[in-house]
Amino acid sequence: MNRQSMWMVSLVCLFVGFMVAVQFQTTAKPEVRDTRDEWEVREALKEQQDIQQELLKKLSAVDKTIQSYEQKSSEDQIEILKNSIEKLEEKVGLTEKRGNGVEITISPIFLENFSGEQEYPSLSPQMLSRLINELNAFGATDIAVGNERITSLSPIRNVNGSTYVNNRPLLPLPVSIQVLADNAEKLKDYINTSPSKDIFSIENLDLTAEIKEGITLPKYDDPLHLEKLEEIGE
Repeated sequence: MNRQSMWMVSLVCLFVGFMVAVQFQTTAKPEVRDTRDEWEVREALKEQQDIQQELLKKLSAVDKTIQSYEQKSSEDQIEILKNSIEKLEEKVGLTEKRGNGVEITISPIFLENFSGEQEYPSLSPQMLSRLINELNAFGATDIAVGNERITSLSPIRNVNGSTYVNNRPLLPLPVSIQVLADNAEKLKDYINTSPSKDIFSIENLDLTAEIKEGITLPKYDDPLHLEKLEEIGE
């Protein structure tokens, strides 16, 4: 393997390692104050187990890419590297993605309080995170909340009483969630019978789902801080 080939292999490995490290760092940050109930703890544990399995798959994919790379000519090697990077970018959510799936709409249910005034419900980070976890568990391949692409890098949190996704405030209700899935009909049926639908109703939120064709999800648009990769490229 010549010097240029070794440099390109190193670049791809560094790129993959960076994505794995960012994913692990993003999802493994401890809460300063843990007020979760038993159900939430079990859900978090399952999420971490899924992350570990995903990391092992990525490491295995890197090994296979390197083995294939070493057996090819220079032109084939470059093509393999390009394909690997494109697949990684698509998997992480750095590119737009189009396909068929389900569009979920979360709308407020207005109720009057004891003083006769209407209460305006809101979508909390906990409710949104739970729904996203359920969608992932039952067939969702890619998700966008409003104009925000949901990836392993996406923080969902409360900032001064408002729900933020990807460090930007969630738009007021109604909120549209677009979901790509291999089996949209099955995912829609699950959503309509999901326990989350009842829980949302308790919080005065109506959750509806309908099948959509030709959904286009936006790319994850936040910076990834690839300064180290840029320095190597120079």
